[in-house]
Amino acid sequence: MTAYTATVTVRLKRGVLDPEAETTQRSLERLGFDLEDLRSADRFEIDVDAESADDAAERADEMAERLLANPTIHDYEVEVTER
Repeated sequence: MTAYTATVTVRLKRGVLDPEAETTQRSLERLGFDLEDLRSADRFEIDVDAESADDAAERADEMAERLLANPTIHDYEVEVTER
């Protein structure tokens, strides 16, 4: 077994209202920053022991599907690095 860190980034799908991002974007624009768009995201870092990076990614993907993300309104990405 090898130690891996799986990073799962969960965001609302385009077209789904994101009040947190809208508020943050307005605040940044009031501070003088010119933005085209801003989206918020949640990031989960999961330390796992697995046979391979692919196995670790598969486990993290299952976690995202079952709990971390709602596939109806969220998109998510899984990245795996060796610890």
